Amino acid sequence: MIEIIITEQPSGRVSSFEMKGHAYYAEHGKDLVCAGASAVSFGAVNAVIALTGITPEIQQGSEGGYLKVDFPVTEKDADIQLIVRAMIVSLQTIEQDYGNHIQITFK
Repeated sequence: MIEIIITEQPSGRVSSFEMKGHAYYAEHGKDLVCAGASAVSFGAVNAVIALTGITPEIQQGSEGGYLKVDFPVTEKDADIQLIVRAMIVSLQTIEQDYGNHIQITFK
């Protein structure tokens, strides 16, 4: 299962997200849950960088199956938060249909 942990501050600001695990929906290379979650998360991180000029702190596992992104507070924070919230909505949409393979937790 892909586990996604979204870290929110008391204000509601998303300070980081962490994805770990594998969906095991289908064989490697044909797993649409993994592909969808990866595309949404990497797309959002790339959008943050391209649209705001801010590069968050990114940690990846060398074998895949792990991504952690910490978002710094900057003058572009409102833009970053909008992109991150859009990512969360997309991941929740995947979770609605494939909840046995992907789980989102807020802390």
